[in-house]
Order: sequence, then structure tokens, then C-alpha cells
Amino acid sequence: MRWARSPLPWLGALLALYLLAPIVAFVVRLRGGVAGATGVGSALATSLVTATISAAVIAVLGIPLAYVLARARGAGGRLLTALVSLPLALPPLMSGLLLLYVIGPRTPVGELFGGKLTETRLGIVLAQTFVAAPFLVISARAAFTALDPALEEMAAAFGHGRLGRFARVAVPGALPGIVAGLTLSWLRAFGEFGATVIVAYHPFSLPVYTFVQFDASGLPATALPIALALAAALAVLLALGLPLPRARRRAPKLPPSLAPLPGAAAPLRFALQKRVGSFSLDVASDAGSARLAVLGASGAGKTLTLRMLSGLTAGEPGGTVELNGRALEQLPAERRPFGYVPQGSALLPRRSVWQQVTFGVRAQPPLAAWWLERLGLAGLEGRYPEQLSGGQRRRVALARALATAPAMLLLDEPFTGLDAPVRQQLRRELRRLQREDSLSSVIVTHDPEEAALLADEVIVLDAGRVLQAGPRERVFRAPRSPRVAALMGIANTWPGVVRARGLIASEGVELSACTGALPPGSAVVWCVRPERLRLDPAGAYEALLLDDADLGSSRELTVALGGELELTLRTDERAPLEPGTLLRLALAREDVSVWSGADAQPPM
Repeated sequence: MRWARSPLPWLGALLALYLLAPIVAFVVRLRGGVAGATGVGSALATSLVTATISAAVIAVLGIPLAYVLARARGAGGRLLTALVSLPLALPPLMSGLLLLYVIGPRTPVGELFGGKLTETRLGIVLAQTFVAAPFLVISARAAFTALDPALEEMAAAFGHGRLGRFARVAVPGALPGIVAGLTLSWLRAFGEFGATVIVAYHPFSLPVYTFVQFDASGLPATALPIALALAAALAVLLALGLPLPRARRRAPKLPPSLAPLPGAAAPLRFALQKRVGSFSLDVASDAGSARLAVLGASGAGKTLTLRMLSGLTAGEPGGTVELNGRALEQLPAERRPFGYVPQGSALLPRRSVWQQVTFGVRAQPPLAAWWLERLGLAGLEGRYPEQLSGGQRRRVALARALATAPAMLLLDEPFTGLDAPVRQQLRRELRRLQREDSLSSVIVTHDPEEAALLADEVIVLDAGRVLQAGPRERVFRAPRSPRVAALMGIANTWPGVVRARGLIASEGVELSACTGALPPGSAVVWCVRPERLRLDPAGAYEALLLDDADLGSSRELTVALGGELELTLRTDERAPLEPGTLLRLALAREDVSVWSGADAQPPM
């Protein structure tokens, strides 16, 4: 076999052989029979009961502790984690001795129990808990740390407080790690000897009983307790090793669907300031738009803007947020009337589609059923996230947000990473919802086409600062700077110089343009959108065709004016053109954006 050529299976086999050899030798020895032992049943019961109680105590106290440690930051959190883990580094005998300083017969705690605490099952439980708890805490802490933070943020945005996020998101999400840690804790408690023999010698636990038998009668007398210990531990391991329970898949019974009540658009105004490390954000919108897009490249501060609007950022509010005349900046995320669609959908593991869309505290099941139908998810209510396509997951996230009847929808790059046909379809569906259902929204995106399709007002953001803001038509028709033009994907950007009023020269070509008050000789940067260039036999400019690319719905032509000035244009012409063909182009002067070269920042 191919795997046999790798050293990894053989290395693993060596350790497995070493771990199994003593057990196999013991089983072979059992073939000769096992002698009975008085009191072994009581000792087994003591270990089973005390280990189970210890595991329960560890679960109740250790899972919250692990969660706190996973969220702790700085030296204090690292120190507390190290202190909690110390029992792992100590010999169990020393752990027992340490416990005597707290629960020994002459301590205040011991005196409360008449000095008899160390002679009871409770003493065994205390010893087992001390040595076994770190196994759960460390395992659960690692699982909580690995949990996607977007899940808890999503829960906060959907109305769940701290306790609700812990119980409904963090614990279910970290459940595999919690189960593994709890298994280790129970096994460690069940097999605990060193601390137990110091703290509570009587009644005998199974390990202490086995030691007494060995000390009194030698190895043969330990066969039965060892066999019982192996059988009990194996049974627990097999039981806890079963797959985590999941509700039996069945189509949930949905309530009759109910369409959302018609509502008016909710105007949004905000002024936000935030400093995160060396990054500083300062963004504002006073337009009162009900459909806003924040457009920018990666790292511009778009997601931070949305998080501040939704209340998901830590610390002080950092500005003002006003929705429909109501101030929201002092409200926590769970009390803000927003529907939130995060990047990547943030669907909860082991939850069906119906459970996802009704997860919000303010979710209305009849409304959720209506949105499932409206978004093409009918029939998928019983499926789990891993059984959905990328587009279906995004629809579920959208339905989850809409099921709460939000005053405004916040969308964080909702279509990133999707295939082009799916992305186009979802964009059109969202635009239809905006138009037909008066849906108010803020979308952050790096895609100018998305911003143009889904917003009436656009904010162009770069490095935490607003470069331009205003109505969509104005921003797209007249970008304020070359940097804005670059962020909007305008490829035709060139340097030039003003020849005369209304005339610029660039790479040997003279173009009509609105030069404003710029005097002749001024250095400028100019651009024109590809769709504003037109093929026209009567056009004023002669161009040489360099390339013709068929994009399906249109053709993209690369042409050269005057030999050096290369421009890209879009045309609906269906017939392909041969490179080297001479063409005539028309270009209206108002379609050429011109900026002073002294003030304009160069595009990326």
C-alpha cells in the first residue's frame, strides 16, 4: 500500500505497540482465572461515583473558567492560565499535600467538618477535582480560542447578551473540545491515586484498594481490580467517543408565512472616530440616506465602520449614530435595531437552516418562513451549513437578518468569494428587496459595481479617511481625485497639461475637457470611464485597435490614440474587430474628469 511507504504509520505503530503491550500481557494472564477480592465492588462504586461527581463539578466551574481564560488578554490572562495548569506539573502526592493546607483536619475548612473531611467520599472528590480539572480547562480553553469570533459577534448583533452568547454559541461551538477535556478529566479522576491516598485514605477508591491489595498479597491479588478498572474506563471511552448528538434530520414544521409590514425608509446619519493601533478611522455621513455604500480597498476601514455602526467594537462609542432620528451610540449591539450580514455568513455549526433564521432574539417565525420562500430556500429548512452551497449560505444569512424585521440591514462584503453567476443573482435579489420592500441598508464593498447597484449614496473610504461622499451619480460621474477614480476601477487615467481653456494634451493627443479655472500650462491628471468612449464613424478621434476581448455581454476594446495614449472602451458591437483596424471614437468633454496635477494623489 502507498501509505506503508511513509514512516509516519510505522512511528505511530511503535508507540501504539508500547501502550498496548502491557494490556495484552495482562489479558493473556487473565486466561488462568481471577481470584475474588473482598470489597472490590465497593471500591469500584466509590471511584465511579466520585469521578462522576468530580467531572460534574469540573464541568460546571471549569467551562466558564476556560471561556474567561480564552477571552483574557495580556500578561494577567497568561499568568492565570499558567497557575490553573500547575497541578499538571506536580506529582499527585504533592497535590495531596498541598490540599492538606486547605482541607486538612486542623484547617478552618477541616474543622467545619469535625476533622473528618479527609475520611469521606467528599475528600476523594476534592482530591480528584484538584488534579483532574486542568485537563478540561486547557482543552476547553483551546476550543474556545479556536472558535470563530464572527459567531459571537453575529449573536450579539442578533440580540443575545453575554450569557446567551456563551450558552448558545460558544459552548455548542467548542463542544468537541469540551467533551474531549471532560473525558480526560473523568479518566484522570477515576484513576487518581497519589492525592487521594494523602487526602482521603478511607473509604477506599479503586486505585487505593488496588495498592493495598498489592502491598498485602502481591501481584495476583490485583488482577480483578485492574480488570474492572480497564473495563470501566473502556466503557466510558467508547460511550464518550460516540459522535456528538445532532437532532434527527426532519423537515421542521413551519408556521404560516407572514409578509413584512410595509415600512418607510430609515435615514441614517453618523460620525465615527476610532483609533486601533496605528490605524485611525474618521468617517461621517450626514446625507440621511436609507441606502448607503461604503466603498474602498482592503484595509480602508470599511468593516470597522460597519462594526461601529452595529455596536460590535469594544470601548467607548467613538462617535454618534442616529437612525431615523434616534441616537444609538450608547446602546450595546444586542439592542440596536439592525439586521447584520457578516462576511462569510457566520452560520452556527450543527444548526439547521430553520434554527439559523430563527436564531435572533427578535426573530419572528412567520416572517422567517416568508423570507425563506422569498429567497428561494423553501425545502431546505432541515439542512445544515455543510449541506448548503456558498450562495445558499449567504441567502440563509440574509434571511436570518431579515427575519428580525430590522430597521436597517448592515452587509459586510456579502458576496465576496462567490462565483460570478451566484454573485450577480444575489445582487439582483437584494436590489429587488430594496425596491419592493423599502429595505434600508448599508453595504461595505470593494466592488464599484456593487456600490452602484445597491446604494443611492456612496462614501469612498481610503486609509480611514473619506475621499469623497455624495449621491451615487455624482460620485461615479465626477470622481474627486485620481485615487477615487482608481478605487472605482476607472482604468483610463493619464497625466496631461492644459493647452487652452477646455483643451488638454496627453501623450501627444489633444482632448476636449472641462478644465475649469486651470491656466494654460497647468499639469493635470485626467480620466474617462470605458463606457463613456463610443465607436462613431463621425467621432473626433482616430484610434488604432490593439485588442478586442469578448466579455459575453459586451466587448472590451484596447485602442491607441496618437500611438502612445492607450485607452479601454466597452461596446455592444457583436462582430469581432481585427487588431490593427483604424477606428473613430467620440468622447464628450463633460465625460472627461480633470484634476490639478499638483493636488491630485496618483492612483494605485
